[in-house]
Amino acid sequence: MNWNDAGMSTSEVTELVIAAGHAARAAAPSLAAATEEMLTDALSRMSVALRVNEAQILAANLEDVDALDPLFPEAMRDRLRLDAARITAMAAQIDALVDVPFAPRVVMRRAMGNGLVLEERRRPVGVIGANYEARPNVTIDVASQFIKSRNVGVLRTGGAALRSAAALVDLVIAPALGAAGLDPRAIQLVRSPDRAGASALVSQPSLISLVIIRGSGPTTRELSMRAASAGVRTLAHADGGGVMYVDDAADDATLRILLAASLDRLGVCNRLNLLLIHEARWDAVEQLVGDELARLGVTPRVAPHAHPLGYEWALDEGNEANVTIARVESLLVAAEIANNETSGLAAGIVTEDPAHAAAFLDAYTGTGAFWNAPTRLLDGFKLLGAPETGINVDHVPGPRGPVTFEDLYLRQYVVMPEPAIPAS
Repeated sequence: MNWNDAGMSTSEVTELVIAAGHAARAAAPSLAAATEEMLTDALSRMSVALRVNEAQILAANLEDVDALDPLFPEAMRDRLRLDAARITAMAAQIDALVDVPFAPRVVMRRAMGNGLVLEERRRPVGVIGANYEARPNVTIDVASQFIKSRNVGVLRTGGAALRSAAALVDLVIAPALGAAGLDPRAIQLVRSPDRAGASALVSQPSLISLVIIRGSGPTTRELSMRAASAGVRTLAHADGGGVMYVDDAADDATLRILLAASLDRLGVCNRLNLLLIHEARWDAVEQLVGDELARLGVTPRVAPHAHPLGYEWALDEGNEANVTIARVESLLVAAEIANNETSGLAAGIVTEDPAHAAAFLDAYTGTGAFWNAPTRLLDGFKLLGAPETGINVDHVPGPRGPVTFEDLYLRQYVVMPEPAIPAS
Protein backbone atom coordinates (compact mmCIF):
# COMPACT_ATOMS: atom_id res chain seq x y z
CA MET A 1 0.00 0.00 0.00
CA ASN A 2 1.21 3.51 -0.77
CA TRP A 3 0.80 5.07 2.67
CA ASN A 4 1.21 8.64 1.45
CA ASP A 5 -1.39 8.37 -1.30
CA ALA A 6 -4.90 8.49 0.09
CA GLY A 7 -6.31 6.68 -2.96
CA MET A 8 -9.56 5.89 -1.17
CA SER A 9 -12.96 7.49 -1.20
CA THR A 10 -14.40 8.96 1.98
CA SER A 11 -16.90 6.11 2.19
CA GLU A 12 -14.10 3.55 1.89
CA VAL A 13 -12.16 5.20 4.69
CA THR A 14 -15.30 5.28 6.82
CA GLU A 15 -15.76 1.57 6.23
CA LEU A 16 -12.18 1.00 7.41
CA VAL A 17 -12.95 2.83 10.65
CA ILE A 18 -16.21 0.93 11.16
CA ALA A 19 -14.50 -2.40 10.51
CA ALA A 20 -11.78 -1.53 13.01
CA GLY A 21 -14.44 -0.54 15.55
CA HIS A 22 -16.26 -3.85 15.15
CA ALA A 23 -13.02 -5.82 15.47
CA ALA A 24 -12.11 -3.97 18.66
CA ARG A 25 -15.62 -4.36 20.03
CA ALA A 26 -15.47 -8.11 19.47
CA ALA A 27 -12.30 -8.16 21.58
CA ALA A 28 -13.75 -6.06 24.40
CA PRO A 29 -14.99 -8.97 26.54
CA SER A 30 -11.49 -10.44 26.53
CA LEU A 31 -10.00 -7.27 28.00
CA ALA A 32 -12.88 -6.58 30.39
CA ALA A 33 -12.58 -10.04 31.95
CA ALA A 34 -8.78 -10.18 31.99
CA THR A 35 -6.97 -10.73 35.25
CA GLU A 36 -4.37 -8.25 36.40
CA GLU A 37 -1.75 -10.93 35.77
CA MET A 38 -2.80 -11.30 32.12
CA LEU A 39 -2.76 -7.56 31.54
CA THR A 40 0.64 -7.23 33.19
CA ASP A 41 1.93 -10.09 31.05
CA ALA A 42 0.73 -8.36 27.88
CA LEU A 43 2.40 -5.09 28.83
CA SER A 44 5.65 -6.82 29.78
CA ARG A 45 5.68 -8.63 26.45
CA MET A 46 5.17 -5.30 24.67
CA SER A 47 8.27 -3.94 26.37
CA VAL A 48 10.32 -6.96 25.32
CA ALA A 49 8.93 -6.88 21.76
CA LEU A 50 9.97 -3.25 21.35
CA ARG A 51 13.57 -4.18 22.04
CA VAL A 52 13.53 -7.44 20.06
CA ASN A 53 11.99 -5.82 16.98
CA GLU A 54 13.92 -2.57 17.20
CA ALA A 55 15.58 -2.93 13.79
CA GLN A 56 12.30 -3.52 11.94
CA ILE A 57 10.56 -0.69 13.78
CA LEU A 58 13.37 1.72 13.01
CA ALA A 59 13.34 0.64 9.36
CA ALA A 60 9.62 1.39 9.09
CA ASN A 61 10.15 4.72 10.82
CA LEU A 62 13.00 5.59 8.44
CA GLU A 63 10.61 5.03 5.53
CA ASP A 64 8.19 7.48 7.13
CA VAL A 65 10.93 10.06 7.64
CA ASP A 66 12.36 9.62 4.13
CA ALA A 67 8.88 10.07 2.62
CA LEU A 68 8.48 13.53 4.18
CA ASP A 69 8.48 16.60 2.01
CA PRO A 70 11.98 18.17 2.19
CA LEU A 71 10.34 21.36 3.46
CA PHE A 72 8.78 19.55 6.42
CA PRO A 73 9.82 21.57 9.54
CA GLU A 74 12.61 20.10 11.66
CA ALA A 75 10.57 20.28 14.88
CA MET A 76 7.82 18.17 13.29
CA ARG A 77 10.44 15.84 11.79
CA ASP A 78 11.90 15.37 15.27
CA ARG A 79 8.50 14.34 16.64
CA LEU A 80 8.27 11.64 13.96
CA ARG A 81 11.82 10.31 14.17
CA LEU A 82 12.66 7.21 16.23
CA ASP A 83 16.11 5.99 17.24
CA ALA A 84 17.48 3.36 19.58
CA ALA A 85 17.34 5.70 22.58
CA ARG A 86 13.68 6.52 21.97
CA ILE A 87 12.80 2.84 21.57
CA THR A 88 14.50 2.18 24.89
CA ALA A 89 12.59 5.06 26.48
CA MET A 90 9.28 3.72 25.13
CA ALA A 91 10.03 0.29 26.60
CA ALA A 92 11.06 1.87 29.91
CA GLN A 93 7.74 3.71 30.11
CA ILE A 94 5.87 0.44 29.68
CA ASP A 95 8.03 -1.11 32.41
CA ALA A 96 7.13 1.79 34.68
CA LEU A 97 3.43 1.36 33.86
CA VAL A 98 3.66 -2.32 34.79
CA ASP A 99 4.82 -1.27 38.26
CA VAL A 100 1.91 1.13 38.79
CA PRO A 101 -0.86 -0.53 40.85
CA PHE A 102 -4.12 -1.22 39.05
CA ALA A 103 -6.99 1.09 39.88
CA PRO A 104 -9.32 -0.71 42.31
CA ARG A 105 -12.56 -1.88 40.77
CA VAL A 106 -14.50 -0.89 43.89
CA VAL A 107 -13.90 2.76 44.73
CA MET A 108 -16.27 3.06 47.67
CA ARG A 109 -18.56 0.84 49.72
CA ARG A 110 -21.15 2.21 52.16
CA ALA A 111 -23.88 0.62 54.25
CA MET A 112 -27.16 2.38 53.52
CA GLY A 113 -28.69 1.52 56.91
CA ASN A 114 -31.56 -0.58 55.58
CA GLY A 115 -29.83 -3.85 54.96
CA LEU A 116 -28.48 -2.62 51.65
CA VAL A 117 -24.96 -1.78 50.59
CA LEU A 118 -23.93 0.83 48.03
CA GLU A 119 -20.79 0.32 45.97
CA GLU A 120 -19.18 2.68 43.49
CA ARG A 121 -17.44 0.60 40.87
CA ARG A 122 -15.15 1.33 37.95
CA ARG A 123 -16.07 -0.21 34.61
CA PRO A 124 -14.11 0.01 31.36
CA VAL A 125 -15.55 2.31 28.72
CA GLY A 126 -15.32 -0.41 26.06
CA VAL A 127 -14.21 0.87 22.65
CA ILE A 128 -12.23 4.12 22.83
CA GLY A 129 -10.97 5.96 19.77
CA ALA A 130 -7.77 7.96 19.65
CA ASN A 131 -6.80 10.47 16.98
CA TYR A 132 -3.30 11.82 17.40
CA GLU A 133 -0.42 13.55 15.68
CA ALA A 134 2.38 11.85 13.73
CA ARG A 135 4.33 10.75 16.80
CA PRO A 136 5.08 6.99 16.91
CA ASN A 137 5.58 6.89 20.68
CA VAL A 138 1.96 7.96 21.16
CA THR A 139 0.82 4.69 19.57
CA ILE A 140 2.54 2.80 22.39
CA ASP A 141 1.46 5.28 25.08
CA VAL A 142 -2.22 5.12 24.16
CA ALA A 143 -2.32 1.36 23.54
CA SER A 144 -0.65 0.63 26.88
CA GLN A 145 -3.12 2.88 28.71
CA PHE A 146 -6.06 1.13 27.07
CA ILE A 147 -4.74 -2.31 27.94
CA LYS A 148 -3.98 -1.38 31.56
CA SER A 149 -7.54 -0.02 31.96
CA ARG A 150 -9.17 -3.06 30.24
CA ASN A 151 -10.38 -0.97 27.31
CA VAL A 152 -10.05 -1.71 23.61
CA GLY A 153 -9.21 0.94 21.07
CA VAL A 154 -9.22 2.21 17.52
CA LEU A 155 -6.13 4.30 16.80
CA ARG A 156 -5.80 6.83 14.01
CA THR A 157 -2.46 8.61 13.63
CA GLY A 158 -1.20 11.29 11.26
CA GLY A 159 -0.43 9.84 7.84
CA ALA A 160 3.26 10.70 8.14
CA ALA A 161 3.66 8.11 10.93
CA LEU A 162 1.49 5.34 9.50
CA ARG A 163 4.29 2.90 8.65
CA SER A 164 5.74 3.32 12.14
CA ALA A 165 2.36 2.84 13.79
CA ALA A 166 1.62 -0.26 11.72
CA ALA A 167 4.97 -1.79 12.69
CA LEU A 168 4.26 -1.11 16.37
CA VAL A 169 0.79 -2.67 16.18
CA ASP A 170 1.87 -5.69 14.12
CA LEU A 171 5.22 -6.43 15.77
CA VAL A 172 4.62 -5.32 19.35
CA ILE A 173 1.03 -4.79 20.48
CA ALA A 174 -0.99 -7.55 18.79
CA PRO A 175 1.60 -10.34 19.40
CA ALA A 176 1.94 -9.34 23.06
CA LEU A 177 -1.82 -9.45 23.58
CA GLY A 178 -2.12 -12.84 21.90
CA ALA A 179 0.79 -14.36 23.81
CA ALA A 180 -0.77 -13.20 27.09
CA GLY A 181 -4.03 -15.01 26.27
CA LEU A 182 -5.92 -11.86 25.27
CA ASP A 183 -7.64 -11.09 22.00
CA PRO A 184 -5.01 -9.53 19.69
CA ARG A 185 -7.75 -7.53 17.93
CA ALA A 186 -8.13 -5.33 21.01
CA ILE A 187 -6.01 -2.52 19.56
CA GLN A 188 -6.92 -1.58 15.99
CA LEU A 189 -5.20 0.86 13.64
CA VAL A 190 -6.97 2.80 10.89
CA ARG A 191 -4.63 1.96 8.01
CA SER A 192 -5.23 4.94 5.82
CA PRO A 193 -3.44 8.30 5.79
CA ASP A 194 -6.60 10.02 4.61
CA ARG A 195 -7.83 12.65 7.06
CA ALA A 196 -11.36 11.42 6.46
CA GLY A 197 -10.43 8.71 8.96
CA ALA A 198 -10.41 11.28 11.76
CA SER A 199 -13.88 12.52 10.86
CA ALA A 200 -15.19 8.97 10.65
CA LEU A 201 -13.67 8.09 14.02
CA VAL A 202 -15.66 10.80 15.83
CA SER A 203 -18.90 9.98 14.03
CA GLN A 204 -19.74 6.46 15.28
CA PRO A 205 -21.64 6.95 18.57
CA SER A 206 -23.11 3.44 18.59
CA LEU A 207 -19.66 1.90 18.13
CA ILE A 208 -17.07 4.31 19.54
CA SER A 209 -18.62 6.48 22.25
CA LEU A 210 -15.46 8.20 23.47
CA VAL A 211 -12.57 9.57 21.37
CA ILE A 212 -9.32 11.04 22.64
CA ILE A 213 -8.29 13.85 20.29
CA ARG A 214 -4.79 15.27 20.14
CA GLY A 215 -3.02 17.50 17.66
CA SER A 216 -3.20 21.04 16.36
CA GLY A 217 -5.70 23.41 17.91
CA PRO A 218 -7.89 24.17 14.88
CA THR A 219 -8.06 20.52 13.78
CA THR A 220 -8.81 19.28 17.27
CA ARG A 221 -11.53 21.86 17.83
CA GLU A 222 -13.10 21.01 14.47
CA LEU A 223 -13.13 17.30 15.31
CA SER A 224 -14.55 18.03 18.77
CA MET A 225 -17.42 19.98 17.22
CA ARG A 226 -18.05 17.18 14.74
CA ALA A 227 -18.03 14.66 17.56
CA ALA A 228 -20.48 16.70 19.62
CA SER A 229 -22.90 16.92 16.70
CA ALA A 230 -22.67 13.13 16.28
CA GLY A 231 -23.18 12.45 19.99
CA VAL A 232 -19.63 11.23 20.65
CA ARG A 233 -17.86 12.34 23.83
CA THR A 234 -14.27 13.53 23.58
CA LEU A 235 -11.23 14.12 25.71
CA ALA A 236 -9.58 16.82 23.64
CA HIS A 237 -6.11 18.23 23.79
CA ALA A 238 -6.42 21.14 21.41
CA ASP A 239 -3.96 23.76 22.57
CA GLY A 240 -0.83 24.05 24.65
CA GLY A 241 2.05 26.38 25.28
CA GLY A 242 3.79 26.90 28.60
CA VAL A 243 4.03 30.31 30.30
CA MET A 244 6.99 31.45 32.41
CA TYR A 245 6.76 34.56 34.58
CA VAL A 246 10.06 36.11 35.67
CA ASP A 247 9.34 37.79 39.00
CA ASP A 248 11.12 40.85 40.36
CA ALA A 249 12.69 38.44 42.88
CA ALA A 250 13.91 35.93 40.28
CA ASP A 251 17.41 34.45 40.47
CA ASP A 252 19.47 34.68 37.26
CA ALA A 253 21.01 31.22 37.62
CA THR A 254 17.60 29.63 38.12
CA LEU A 255 16.25 31.51 35.11
CA ARG A 256 19.05 30.16 32.89
CA ILE A 257 18.37 26.60 34.01
CA LEU A 258 14.63 26.91 33.45
CA LEU A 259 15.01 28.42 29.99
CA ALA A 260 17.14 25.49 28.89
CA ALA A 261 14.86 22.91 30.52
CA SER A 262 11.76 24.52 28.96
CA LEU A 263 13.08 24.63 25.39
CA ASP A 264 14.84 21.26 25.03
CA ARG A 265 12.18 20.27 22.46
CA LEU A 266 10.25 22.79 20.39
CA GLY A 267 7.48 20.67 18.86
CA VAL A 268 5.77 19.70 22.11
CA CYS A 269 2.82 21.32 23.82
CA ASN A 270 4.38 21.91 27.25
CA ARG A 271 7.47 23.82 26.06
CA LEU A 272 7.98 27.49 26.91
CA ASN A 273 5.80 29.56 24.61
CA LEU A 274 5.28 32.87 26.42
CA LEU A 275 7.85 34.54 28.65
CA LEU A 276 6.48 37.30 30.89
CA ILE A 277 9.04 39.54 32.59
CA HIS A 278 8.34 41.91 35.48
CA GLU A 279 9.06 45.46 34.33
CA ALA A 280 11.43 45.97 37.26
CA ARG A 281 13.60 43.09 35.95
CA TRP A 282 13.30 43.79 32.23
CA ASP A 283 16.54 45.74 31.78
CA ALA A 284 18.49 43.41 34.07
CA VAL A 285 17.55 40.15 32.33
CA GLU A 286 17.10 41.32 28.75
CA GLN A 287 20.67 40.42 27.77
CA LEU A 288 20.61 37.17 29.74
CA VAL A 289 17.41 36.02 28.07
CA GLY A 290 18.64 37.04 24.62
CA ASP A 291 21.93 35.17 25.08
CA GLU A 292 20.26 32.01 26.39
CA LEU A 293 17.65 31.92 23.64
CA ALA A 294 20.36 32.44 21.00
CA ARG A 295 22.34 29.57 22.51
CA LEU A 296 19.23 27.39 22.28
CA GLY A 297 18.54 28.43 18.69
CA VAL A 298 15.32 30.22 19.63
CA THR A 299 14.21 33.67 18.44
CA PRO A 300 12.59 36.11 20.89
CA ARG A 301 9.42 37.72 19.51
CA VAL A 302 8.76 40.77 21.64
CA ALA A 303 5.08 41.64 21.98
CA PRO A 304 3.14 43.16 20.46
CA HIS A 305 3.53 41.20 17.25
CA ALA A 306 1.24 40.00 14.47
CA HIS A 307 -0.26 37.20 16.58
CA PRO A 308 -2.26 37.04 19.82
CA LEU A 309 -0.11 37.09 22.94
CA GLY A 310 -0.65 33.38 23.65
CA TYR A 311 -0.06 32.23 20.07
CA GLU A 312 1.34 28.68 20.17
CA TRP A 313 4.57 28.57 18.18
CA ALA A 314 4.88 24.77 18.41
CA LEU A 315 1.96 24.48 15.98
CA ASP A 316 3.33 27.03 13.50
CA GLU A 317 5.21 24.86 11.02
CA GLY A 318 8.54 26.43 10.18
CA ASN A 319 8.30 28.95 13.03
CA GLU A 320 8.53 26.63 16.03
CA ALA A 321 11.83 28.20 17.17
CA ASN A 322 10.13 31.31 18.55
CA VAL A 323 9.15 32.49 22.02
CA THR A 324 6.90 35.47 22.72
CA ILE A 325 8.30 37.89 25.30
CA ALA A 326 6.23 40.55 27.05
CA ARG A 327 6.73 43.05 29.87
CA VAL A 328 4.23 42.95 32.77
CA GLU A 329 3.78 45.17 35.81
CA SER A 330 2.97 42.53 38.43
CA LEU A 331 2.62 38.84 39.15
CA LEU A 332 -1.17 39.16 39.26
CA VAL A 333 -1.17 40.65 35.76
CA ALA A 334 1.05 37.76 34.66
CA ALA A 335 -1.38 35.23 36.14
CA GLU A 336 -4.31 37.01 34.51
CA ILE A 337 -2.61 36.84 31.12
CA ALA A 338 -1.85 33.15 31.61
CA ASN A 339 -5.48 32.52 32.60
CA ASN A 340 -7.17 34.54 29.88
CA GLU A 341 -4.85 34.72 26.89
CA THR A 342 -3.36 31.21 26.75
CA SER A 343 -4.72 27.67 26.61
CA GLY A 344 -4.47 27.22 30.37
CA LEU A 345 -2.11 24.28 29.96
CA ALA A 346 0.71 25.32 32.27
CA ALA A 347 2.34 28.37 33.82
CA GLY A 348 5.22 28.86 36.20
CA ILE A 349 6.88 31.57 38.26
CA VAL A 350 10.61 32.13 38.66
CA THR A 351 11.18 33.73 42.06
CA GLU A 352 13.08 33.39 45.30
CA ASP A 353 10.24 34.94 47.29
CA PRO A 354 7.89 32.28 48.71
CA ALA A 355 5.10 34.80 49.23
CA HIS A 356 5.25 35.85 45.59
CA ALA A 357 5.24 32.18 44.53
CA ALA A 358 2.20 31.45 46.68
CA ALA A 359 0.31 34.43 45.29
CA PHE A 360 1.01 33.40 41.68
CA LEU A 361 0.12 29.73 42.26
CA ASP A 362 -3.14 30.77 43.91
CA ALA A 363 -4.02 33.18 41.11
CA TYR A 364 -3.31 30.85 38.19
CA THR A 365 -6.28 28.60 37.39
CA GLY A 366 -4.74 26.47 34.62
CA THR A 367 -3.99 22.77 34.54
CA GLY A 368 -0.42 22.81 35.84
CA ALA A 369 1.26 25.43 38.04
CA PHE A 370 5.00 25.52 38.73
CA TRP A 371 7.43 27.36 41.01
CA ASN A 372 11.06 27.35 39.88
CA ALA A 373 10.28 24.31 37.75
CA PRO A 374 9.79 23.97 33.97
CA THR A 375 6.34 23.50 32.44
CA ARG A 376 7.85 20.55 30.51
CA LEU A 377 7.10 18.55 33.65
CA LEU A 378 3.38 18.65 32.81
CA ASP A 379 3.45 15.13 31.43
CA GLY A 380 1.80 11.95 32.61
CA PHE A 381 5.00 9.96 32.91
CA LYS A 382 6.97 12.75 34.61
CA LEU A 383 4.22 13.71 37.05
CA LEU A 384 2.33 10.48 37.64
CA GLY A 385 4.72 7.70 36.62
CA ALA A 386 2.45 6.49 33.81
CA PRO A 387 2.27 7.29 30.10
CA GLU A 388 -0.57 9.59 29.12
CA THR A 389 -3.17 9.53 26.41
CA GLY A 390 -3.07 13.33 26.31
CA ILE A 391 -3.50 16.40 28.51
CA ASN A 392 -7.03 17.64 29.01
CA VAL A 393 -7.42 21.37 29.71
CA ASP A 394 -11.21 21.54 29.88
CA HIS A 395 -12.81 23.70 32.59
CA VAL A 396 -15.42 21.07 33.42
CA PRO A 397 -15.59 18.23 35.95
CA GLY A 398 -13.80 15.09 34.86
CA PRO A 399 -10.19 14.15 34.14
CA ARG A 400 -8.07 17.27 33.82
CA GLY A 401 -4.37 17.44 33.17
CA PRO A 402 -2.48 14.32 32.04
CA VAL A 403 -5.05 11.59 31.33
CA THR A 404 -3.77 8.14 32.31
CA PHE A 405 -5.35 4.69 32.55
CA GLU A 406 -6.93 5.60 35.90
CA ASP A 407 -9.19 8.09 34.11
CA LEU A 408 -10.47 5.72 31.40
CA TYR A 409 -13.37 4.27 33.35
CA LEU A 410 -17.10 4.69 33.74
CA ARG A 411 -18.58 5.13 37.19
CA GLN A 412 -21.28 2.63 38.17
CA TYR A 413 -23.36 2.51 41.35
CA VAL A 414 -24.39 -0.93 42.58
CA VAL A 415 -26.94 -1.42 45.37
CA MET A 416 -27.29 -4.92 46.88
CA PRO A 417 -28.22 -6.64 50.10
CA GLU A 418 -25.57 -7.22 52.74
CA PRO A 419 -23.16 -8.95 52.58
CA ALA A 420 -21.92 -7.35 49.36
CA ILE A 421 -20.93 -9.53 46.42
CA PRO A 422 -17.26 -8.92 45.55
CA ALA A 423 -16.65 -7.28 42.18
CA SER A 424 -15.16 -9.78 39.75
